[in-house]
Amino acid sequence: MHIEGNKWNDIGYNFLIGGDGLVYVGRGWDTEGAHAFEFNRKSIGISFIGTFNKEIPPRRQVHALEKLIELGVKNEKISRNYKLLGHRQVSETLSPGDVLFGIIKAMDHWSEKP
Repeated sequence: MHIEGNKWNDIGYNFLIGGDGLVYVGRGWDTEGAHAFEFNRKSIGISFIGTFNKEIPPRRQVHALEKLIELGVKNEKISRNYKLLGHRQVSETLSPGDVLFGIIKAMDHWSEKP
């Protein structure tokens, strides 16, 4: 959708995480994403590959998210006092899905308010 529908030269997310537990680089750490209007400049957009409205993501996928955030903090790409938000908190969307959102809400740094 981002490339073919929007005619962008890349996806809007900074990173994607596959069910295989691998992290795929989209725009990377140093390029502003196009994932959440009014939040792109002050956030890193990380998307899970899959639909998690009812399905549970593989543990390796969640672990990859934790390690990516840890790496971002270590390399000062993510603030030590970051807020973790689900896409639905900043845009009108069902993303990241009810099940994944429940997992995110239980993680350190999750914030009820942006």
